[in-house]
Amino acid sequence: MQDLKIALIGATGKAGAYILKALMAQKFRVKALVRNPEKLLVNHSTLEIITGDVKDAETVHSFIQGCDMIISALGMGQPASEKTIFTQSTVNILKAMDAIHLKRYIVITGINVDTPADEKDAKTQFATKWMYDNYPVSTADRQKEYDLLTESNLDWTLIRLPLIMQTDEQTAVGTSLINCDGDQINASNLAQFIIEQLGEEAFVKRAPFIWNS
Repeated sequence: MQDLKIALIGATGKAGAYILKALMAQKFRVKALVRNPEKLLVNHSTLEIITGDVKDAETVHSFIQGCDMIISALGMGQPASEKTIFTQSTVNILKAMDAIHLKRYIVITGINVDTPADEKDAKTQFATKWMYDNYPVSTADRQKEYDLLTESNLDWTLIRLPLIMQTDEQTAVGTSLINCDGDQINASNLAQFIIEQLGEEAFVKRAPFIWNS
């Protein structure tokens, strides 16, 4: 597994920084696409840093060359990206992956994304409605991102997350394909879960919820 080269998008974000740290700790080779390289406080012989924007199709195509799998921890960012950043990035990533015959794509999103299998309880439904009420454009864009994935022929996994806690503490993790039974996920738990998915097929073409259990 450590022979894999991972393309990581969003490496400076509140989840991405922990994912990058975990990949480095387990000696994966990583190629990170960042808008602001000065925010990347990690320096490692197995880390290659590419400065660029995921909204640029040519940049994305060049970025994933030579990689085996792609992980996206893309958020709105600081300063905030356009509210349709998720579909813009996904279109570019899917097109580039198809062009160079890459299949495995792991991406994180919020609990507001719906799938046909869902049986969301009242709390998760309320959280979903709250996101649509307060962030209608970006929340709808997240749903469209899921639709783009389901229409693709990639081996994708869309990980749906509650509130991300920025901590190195690791606990047991709960998973479900129908509802989120927890309020939080530790960033280090998320990072470890993603690494486990690199060699697993249980959640290929699926959108699991995960949480601290």
